[in-house]
Amino acid sequence: QVQLVESGGGLVQAGESLRLSCVASTRTFNIYDMGWFRQAPGKEREFIAIIRGSGSSTYFTNSVKGRFTISRDNAKNTAYLQMNSLKFEDTDVYYCPAKIFTMSEYKYWGQGTQVTVSS
Repeated sequence: QVQLVESGGGLVQAGESLRLSCVASTRTFNIYDMGWFRQAPGKEREFIAIIRGSGSSTYFTNSVKGRFTISRDNAKNTAYLQMNSLKFEDTDVYYCPAKIFTMSEYKYWGQGTQVTVSS
């Protein structure tokens, strides 16, 4: 069982930045691909980005390309999502799930952190 704890959310104005963190309780953090998703009430969960276990490969959904970056520090069991040039429509609860690199589905999910962007 891997526990994930997201933090770093908050209320910001449009155009500002936030950095989300996700700490994982595992001794084998590097075998997990880490993703970031977001979800608003009543809406489907949306994929944002993924970073592979080694950190060598990343992928972003089009709506955040050029604004968000994803990184990880395997020594600290932590993944990050740097969000720049935030827009009102980025307002959501953000989640960082984990999946073993050989699997296709995310098995572990945190409780999420709220990001609110005022226009």
